[in-house]
Amino acid sequence: MAGAASGPRLVVAGTHSGVGKTTVATGLLAALRAAGHRPAPAKVGPDFIDPGYHALAAGRPGRNLDAWICGADAIVPLAARAASGGDVLVIEGVMGLFDGAVDGSASSTADVARLLDAPVVLVVDASALSGSVAALVSGYARFDERVRVGGVILNRVGSDGHEVLLREALTPLGIPVLGALRRDDALVWRDRHLGLVPVVENPAAIDRSLGRLAALIAASCDLDALMALARSAAPLDAPAAEPGPAAAARRVRVAIAGGAAFSFTYQDNLEALEGAGAELVAFDPRADDLPDGVHGLVAGGGFPEVFAAELGANDRLAATLRRRIAAADLAVWAECGGLLWLARSLDGRDLVGAVDAAGTMTGRLTLGYREADVLVDNPVAAAGATLRGHEFHYSTLDPPGAALRLRSRFGIRLEGHAAPDLLATYLHLHLGADDGPARRFVAACARLAAVPAPAPTVGS
Repeated sequence: MAGAASGPRLVVAGTHSGVGKTTVATGLLAALRAAGHRPAPAKVGPDFIDPGYHALAAGRPGRNLDAWICGADAIVPLAARAASGGDVLVIEGVMGLFDGAVDGSASSTADVARLLDAPVVLVVDASALSGSVAALVSGYARFDERVRVGGVILNRVGSDGHEVLLREALTPLGIPVLGALRRDDALVWRDRHLGLVPVVENPAAIDRSLGRLAALIAASCDLDALMALARSAAPLDAPAAEPGPAAAARRVRVAIAGGAAFSFTYQDNLEALEGAGAELVAFDPRADDLPDGVHGLVAGGGFPEVFAAELGANDRLAATLRRRIAAADLAVWAECGGLLWLARSLDGRDLVGAVDAAGTMTGRLTLGYREADVLVDNPVAAAGATLRGHEFHYSTLDPPGAALRLRSRFGIRLEGHAAPDLLATYLHLHLGADDGPARRFVAACARLAAVPAPAPTVGS
């Protein structure tokens, strides 16, 4: 693809959430790689877990194409960045093909396919269908003529006879069936309340299952036809988005919380931090102390509730963080799981205690895009700025804080804890189109380390 989204590309979309498109997209990436291609992965929307599966299958980082957070104009350059060095860009959709933000802004899989002029492979759960599959596929194909449904993959097919009925029903539509996958419980990955279990928790087992999945996709799908469909995408003027300005001559060390408890960090965010002058140092808060020489900490989302016992037992790290945060000697950016980890406790179990609040897991999902008015100066954004991001959690924090005013179609609320050198919030940011928060954060770290750094832009 020579580093541009103008080459072969296709979107793997589902008729609805849970149709199995993640399995199909991940298997297709693995099968194409096994066949000698260089597939590049991307995911529509703000998902963290699916890109981990994509990365393992493709052997390169998974990236996100989020038109709501980053803006529609950013999708082509972000796709070009995702595709760089690959020979086909495989984009997994989010939810159903036409599902998106409730405010009507461009955000759905269909919107991204349209912006990229990419053909769509529609994954259909055919387990309870025969002739009705034609009505379903016809409706998706005709609903928006700007979106081209170029082929269908039938999933959860019951038998050879069932497949014959499905293919016969679809023949009059002229939309080719590019694959048919049988029901197979061996292909169902474990899930949890936020979706699939992250790859980082058991990469070896998932890697073994990918080999089986790749072989099944290769045997059950027409890879040549899928590549031909991807090549039918019209050329685009698609310069790859740069990951940020040139790094400062002297880099500041920033610790990145990782391991099984914290795997929800966007690749574009890491690259934005590096572009702003950060040397990123990964560590596992379950067992490690804070790395030497760091003046910044980024703790993204994940599952601190699953690993609360290990996190709570790391007294040395907790003491280090409490001391340095209290002394204003460490710039901290914590999102969602990172926020819960820094709190006093989670479901009664003691954690770091740097944020004076208690977390509780609930059975209620808080989910959606948010505009955030920044009310308190912090190392990520200045008071008065507006951020765009998303929430996805089954927990609450008491007190919730008042650093940000989160706005959505369904209401307004205050949340987040902030200080000049700390932002701990449920809000996830994606910096693919705006690296201002990364530059501001690295500048805060550099100030604490007393090294030169680029000045942040006004209002960033």
